[in-house]
Amino acid sequence: MAGPAPMVSVITPVYNGETHLAECIESVLNQTYQDFEYVILNNRSTDGTLEIAQEAAARDSRIRVETYPEHLDVVSSINRAFTRISPDTTYCKLVAADDWLFSNCIDEMVNLAEQHENLGMVSSYVLSGSRVGWDGLPYPSHVTDGRQICRMRFLDQVKVFGGPSASLIRADILRSQVPFYRVGNFHGDNEAYLELLKSRDFGFVHQVLSFRRRGEASRTTSYLQRVDSYLIGDIEELLHFGKFYLTESEYQDLLNARLKEYYQFLAKSVFHFRRTEFWDYHRSKAEQLGITISRPRLTGHVLIRFIDLILNPKRSIESAIENFGRRH
Repeated sequence: MAGPAPMVSVITPVYNGETHLAECIESVLNQTYQDFEYVILNNRSTDGTLEIAQEAAARDSRIRVETYPEHLDVVSSINRAFTRISPDTTYCKLVAADDWLFSNCIDEMVNLAEQHENLGMVSSYVLSGSRVGWDGLPYPSHVTDGRQICRMRFLDQVKVFGGPSASLIRADILRSQVPFYRVGNFHGDNEAYLELLKSRDFGFVHQVLSFRRRGEASRTTSYLQRVDSYLIGDIEELLHFGKFYLTESEYQDLLNARLKEYYQFLAKSVFHFRRTEFWDYHRSKAEQLGITISRPRLTGHVLIRFIDLILNPKRSIESAIENFGRRH
């Protein structure tokens, strides 16, 4: 890397994260890339989070600890954190308090970004629990046109963004796009990336560079899994960005296919005895998106599902047991 190394702001907004925060902090301090500041934003925690952060700051001058004046929801907390990076920062790397970075993470991402001026963001493979995820991009595709990667996301279901802790973002984009995540959207990171890739390229390092904690250990991930928000999240992305990245016929065909899939998903959920939390989320989200759930159409899918249960009892029992295991 020629010339002085660009400054990176690493940010961790955290609420009651004492269980994993120390491990997260150490993963940042152990980076082979050393030209960074580390801002830990305490979201009015009531456990030992603040003490852990302050103790780390006392050991390393690159760490700055701030406490929000009021408690914020998850999305607002991250948006606030993005505004706290230093004015001379070139790149920003978010790492959730539940997650951590492999030691060469920032080094590899900055190295790629510095070689390509139009890169808006860089991502990589992610170790999600015990599984390597976000591996759908063929090697060697280190740089992909932003429009192309978004078309691949919609048309081929190529998912490579990897979540907030997986991405390095140019700081000038964060400064020009405020708030970066749309308030109220738990999948706001994907939406923000789809927005910035309208005019920027996408970078990908074909290495595992971050760890994402799954299940009950991650509060937000746990909630999104309980309400199974991912399919309607895909529909939301399509409604907001499909007409920009797709032709009209591609958009209409894909929207019809996604809505059919969503009805099948809701019908299946009837027989999985989902909790009130699940149904409240989907009613509210569908209404917010302007999706009218047709009762006759849903009833038809429920009947089809009921007939399938009767004709395939073994498969139905196995599916019920698998679903029970995911929720308990």
